[in-house]
Amino acid sequence: MPKKDYDADAIQVLEGLEAVRKRPGMYIGSTGSRGLHHLVYEIVDNSIDEALAGYCKNIWVKIHADNSVTEIDDGRGIPVDNVPKYNKPGVEVVLTYLHAGGKFGGSGYKVSGGLHGVGLSVVNALSSDLRVDVGRDGKVYRQHYKRGVPQDKLTVVGETTKNGTVVKFMPDAAIFESVDFKMDLIETRMRELAFLNKGLTINVADERVEPKVEHVFKFDDGLMDFIKYINASKTTIHDSIIYFEGKNDDSEIEVAMQYNDGYVESVFAFANNINTHEGGTHLVGFKSALTRVINDYARAKGLLKEKEDNLSGEDCREGLTAVINLRIKEPQFEGQTKTKLGNPETRGFVDSIVASKLSEFLEEHPADAKLIINKTISASRARQAARKARELTRRKSLLESISLPGKLADCSNTDPAVSEIYIVEGDSAGGSAKQARDRAFQAILPLRGKILNVEKARLNRILNSIEIQALITALGAGIDQDFDVEKSRYHKVIIMTDADVDGAHIRTLILTFFYRYMLPMIEAGYVYIAQPPLFKVTADGKNQYAYSDRELEVIMKDIRAKKPTIQRYKGLGEMDPQQLWDTTMNPAERTLLQVGIEDAVAADDTFSVLMGDKVEPRRDFIIKNAKDVRFLDI
Repeated sequence: MPKKDYDADAIQVLEGLEAVRKRPGMYIGSTGSRGLHHLVYEIVDNSIDEALAGYCKNIWVKIHADNSVTEIDDGRGIPVDNVPKYNKPGVEVVLTYLHAGGKFGGSGYKVSGGLHGVGLSVVNALSSDLRVDVGRDGKVYRQHYKRGVPQDKLTVVGETTKNGTVVKFMPDAAIFESVDFKMDLIETRMRELAFLNKGLTINVADERVEPKVEHVFKFDDGLMDFIKYINASKTTIHDSIIYFEGKNDDSEIEVAMQYNDGYVESVFAFANNINTHEGGTHLVGFKSALTRVINDYARAKGLLKEKEDNLSGEDCREGLTAVINLRIKEPQFEGQTKTKLGNPETRGFVDSIVASKLSEFLEEHPADAKLIINKTISASRARQAARKARELTRRKSLLESISLPGKLADCSNTDPAVSEIYIVEGDSAGGSAKQARDRAFQAILPLRGKILNVEKARLNRILNSIEIQALITALGAGIDQDFDVEKSRYHKVIIMTDADVDGAHIRTLILTFFYRYMLPMIEAGYVYIAQPPLFKVTADGKNQYAYSDRELEVIMKDIRAKKPTIQRYKGLGEMDPQQLWDTTMNPAERTLLQVGIEDAVAADDTFSVLMGDKVEPRRDFIIKNAKDVRFLDI
C-alpha cells in the first residue's frame, strides 16, 4: 500500500463549536426533521428550567415566515455579568462554550432537564444567524451571532421593566436537510410540557400561514388534564383519576393514572420533563409497587381466591393509562438522548410513594377499586388462555422453531441485515411480487384481506388469527413481552398495499399491530412503507411512472406534443412483475418511507383515535385532516 504520512500534523483538534458543526448528529441526533425540531426543544427546555426554579410563568414560541424561530420567556434572563475565567459575559459563555450553564451543582438550578449544558451553544452553532436579547436589571442587552461566532459585543440597546430572554435563530440550511418546521410536532411537545408543568402558559404561533395559527397551552390540573387528554378517545372504567405526589430532599414525584376498557397499557415516564422512552428506575419502581399493591388488595378483599395465582405486572397494567412525572436534583441519564434514567435510589423512592398513596386510594374508593381489580383478574384469565398460543409463536432457535408459514416465499440469504420481507395485500399482488422479487434477499408474505384490529382485542384472540400467526412466525422474533428484536429474520419489513382506501386501511391495521406488539421493530428503524406508483403514462411505446398528481403534471408537460395513454393504478395486481420490480421493489429505483415515532404520546393517541371504539374522536380527526387527503375512491 502507498505510504501516507501519519504524524503529529495529522492530529486534528476541533475547538469550541467547530465540533458541533462537524458532527451535528452527535448533539441533536440527526440533520433531518428530528434534529431540526430538537433545536426548538433545546431552547424551550432552558425556559422550562426557569419555570421549575419558580421564575418563569410564560413562554412564547413563534415560527416566522422565513422559518426562523423566536423563543421568549419571562424568567430571570441569562446572566450578563462577566465570567472571570473567560473574561466574557455569562450569556456569551453559555452561547459559545459546550457544557457551560447553571446546571452542574451550582446555585443556578436545583432541578434541570439540561443535564449536559450543551443546548444553547449547539443551537447557536447550527444556526446561520442568531440574536439574543436579555432583559435584566432594568436594561435590554443584545448580541448577534453567525454560525456560532459573535458578530459584536454584548451591548445595552434599551431599558425595560421586565426580565427574560429572547432568542431568535435561523437554522443553517447548509447543515439541515430541510429547515421547514412542522407546526404539529412543535405543538405536541409544547402541549406535553404544559401538562407536565401545571400553571405554566406556553404560547405557540405559526406566522407562515394566513391567518396566523396560534395556540395557548395552560393546564391548571397538570397531569390530571394529561390523563383526560390521553383517554379522550378511550372508554374509562372508573370516573375518578388517581393522582398523588410525594417528595424527599432530592426528588419530587407526581403520578396520575386511570384505567380504560382497552387491552394495551399506555404508561409514560418523564424525568425533569424529558420523556424517558426506555424507562429506567422510576418506571421500575412504579411497576413493582403497582403490581404488589393490587395483589395485596385483591387478596385482602377476597377478590382473588387462594387457589388463584398472583396477578402479573402485565395483568395489572392492561388498559392502564398513567403518567409518571419525576423531578430529581442529580439525574443520571444514559447519554445525551436521555431516554433512560439510571439513578438507583429512585426505584425505592418511587416504589414507596406509589405503594403508600395507591393503597390509600383503593381503600378510600372501594367501588373504583373493585372495577380495577375485576379488570386485572379478567386480564389474568385471558393471559392464561393465551399462554399456549403464545408458546406456539415463540421462536426459540432456528432448529426449535415451528415451521415457516406455507404462504411465505422466503429469501435464500439468512443474514437479517441484508434480508427484507414484503408484507403484501392479497394473493394476486403476492403472486406478482413473488415473480418480481430478487430471491436472494427479498421474501414475500401475502396476507389475505384485513387483519384483526389489535386495538380492540386481547392477546389470546390476536394469537388465534391465522394471518397474524403467519406474520409472527415469518419474522421469528416472538410477540409482546417475549419479543426480541435481535431475533428478527429481516431488518427491512416493507408494507406494500394497494394505493386505495382499502389498502390504506390494511396498512394502518398492520402498523397498529407493530406499534402495540412489536414496537422495537419500529424503534430500530426496521419498518417501511412501499411507495408504488399511482399512474403509468405511455407515449411512443415508452412507459413513465408518476408517484403523485404533481409528478403526473410534470410528465404531461414534457410530452405535451404526443398523445399519451394514462393508466391509474388502484391495485398492485394491475402491474406485471417487471413493472412491479422496476417501480416498487428494485432497491436502485424504489422509494421507501421509513416508519418512525416522533412522540410516543402522540403516536399512542393517534392509534387510539383511528382504531379504538369511540366514533366521535375519529370523526373529529377525519374532519380536521380531510384537506390533507391525497386520494379518495369515489
